Amino acid sequence: MTNQVVGIDVGKAQLDVGLANEKKVQVWANDARGRAELSDWVVAQKAALVVVEASGGYEAALVSELVSRGVAVALVNPTRVRAFARAEGILAKTDKIDAQVIARFGATMKPQARVRREKSQVELNELVSRRRQLVEMLTAEKNRLQTASPDMQAHVARHLAWLQGEIEALEQQISQAIEANPIWAEMAKRVDSAPGIGPITAATLVADLPELGQLNRQKIAALVGVAPFNHDSGKHRGKRRIFGGRTSVRSVLYMATLSAVKHNVVIKDFYHRLLAMGKLKKVALTACMRKLLVILNTMVKTGQDWKSPLSSPAI
Repeated sequence: MTNQVVGIDVGKAQLDVGLANEKKVQVWANDARGRAELSDWVVAQKAALVVVEASGGYEAALVSELVSRGVAVALVNPTRVRAFARAEGILAKTDKIDAQVIARFGATMKPQARVRREKSQVELNELVSRRRQLVEMLTAEKNRLQTASPDMQAHVARHLAWLQGEIEALEQQISQAIEANPIWAEMAKRVDSAPGIGPITAATLVADLPELGQLNRQKIAALVGVAPFNHDSGKHRGKRRIFGGRTSVRSVLYMATLSAVKHNVVIKDFYHRLLAMGKLKKVALTACMRKLLVILNTMVKTGQDWKSPLSSPAI
């Protein structure tokens, strides 16, 4: 393997590919044939790392193709790449320029490569993601129903019934997929034993956070996006804010925390203790999200179901 780093700018129709130490940019079509040819080329290069900029889902098939071939692939946030380009003094933006910048970003910053996921893990993730999309559609249609004319209400109601049926079918598929995998089933059952955690939250953690139980509390909190970061300069002490992370996990964790502050004695006591210290409700809830996540991480790591009160790690 060489130290070569490949940068790929992903578009709906094409893939622009650059190397960190070369100015030449090559182009492949973003279709099955183009992705296969590009993957063959990458394997032939024996590159140390391939860096792909997240592009609204258009990159998913390529990343899966590369990872399945054993290629080290890092998926990076476009904001980080643009900040790197500005630091280099590059203000222009084209697909070719972006491919080269992405490659140099990878060579300089060395982003972490994605862990290879089995096909079953990818399929479970797709099921959970599709359910989340349909729930968003269901919410939107419910809101439309309130303002629709009498003639349209019947049409919207039929769509609501169809969406609800599809969601229930997906939930059944998700449940069956988890039950068919002993490791997933054990993990889902374990986190579901914590008050505030329900089947959907458990399924999302299994699908979207396979690292649960494998990282320490600081890393798992940062990965999900519930770790507060300092904003200090000189004598100024700014507000600490959470940033980045996995939105899908953070969303279900937020809803689980709202339930936990009512029904989970550990989280409930922690929440009210923070409020008594003068913390804003939003800040207290975020801290509770992190504490709940850390507890779940410890439960999975130690193979221990919820015990009330659980001796949880300090945060």
